[in-house]
Amino acid sequence: MKAFFLSLFLIHTTMVFPVQNTSVKDGIVPDEIVAYKTMESTKLSLHVFNPKEHKATDNAPVIVFFFGGGWSGGTPKQFYQQSRYFTEKGMVAISAEYRVNRTHGTTPFDAVTDAKSAIRWVRKHAKELGVDPNKIIASGGSAGGHIAACTGIIEGYDAADEDLTISSIPNAMVLYNPVLDTTEKGYGMTKVGEERKTDISPNHQIHTGVVPTIVFHGTADKTVPFENAKRFDLFMKSAGNDCVLVPYEGKDHGFFNGSFFRGERADEIVYADLMDKSYAFIEERVITSKEVKPARIIANHMVLQQQMNVPIGVGQMQVKW
Repeated sequence: MKAFFLSLFLIHTTMVFPVQNTSVKDGIVPDEIVAYKTMESTKLSLHVFNPKEHKATDNAPVIVFFFGGGWSGGTPKQFYQQSRYFTEKGMVAISAEYRVNRTHGTTPFDAVTDAKSAIRWVRKHAKELGVDPNKIIASGGSAGGHIAACTGIIEGYDAADEDLTISSIPNAMVLYNPVLDTTEKGYGMTKVGEERKTDISPNHQIHTGVVPTIVFHGTADKTVPFENAKRFDLFMKSAGNDCVLVPYEGKDHGFFNGSFFRGERADEIVYADLMDKSYAFIEERVITSKEVKPARIIANHMVLQQQMNVPIGVGQMQVKW
């Protein structure tokens, strides 16, 4: 009899159960993880969250998140909570891996290339994912916000072995305290180098035709100066682009994180406000808009900032053509 009950116990404890794809005791988990890029011994994956009853035949909008960490570290789990929020709105949400210095010995330039690869892969595999290839939103926080911004602004830095006829440009961008200036006026110059400090600096590469963008930034950010976001907003609008800057008074860097990632330090009221405003922007500019155009390959352009004389002091910005 003891042997019988022991057998039942062993059968029960060795059974494989499906992972619950909801918020559970141990956290939030993606519905699937798919590889989008392989380089020698490195494999990069997309952590995919789907709406309920989502099918490959659907044509849902999709948001792709890139985590923060100064291009040195970080985890896709940073945007799991946000991803689940957007699935509840009927969107597919993806939190992407990309190469970082501590793990891969790479630079911010490599991270930009990976972000472009991720957007291109999602567009190329839109039918399998059940998403609309012309409703792709790039998003991220801090350094992740930087590489998300680069997918829509910076030319080049595409992986040479990819199909470059498929655009890596998103259809909109949602950025949380992003790095927008990689010079001494912002963050990251020691990581990109003095000689290349403006190469992947969004504030120095803005041009006409950038996709609709919303930026959320704390006015007390001591890591990425709020002035950088104000300057970005000015340059974008001066170039005729659709840009919205949403300041959060007195908030420091990383204020956008939810409790799943930041624990008790998270401001749930601010987080809920951020999510609602993020979705409202996406709904108006992408989901219901009749003006969304297919993503294009960036053509040669004249960088507008090269024609500007813009003092960087907050509240003193004037454009001189």
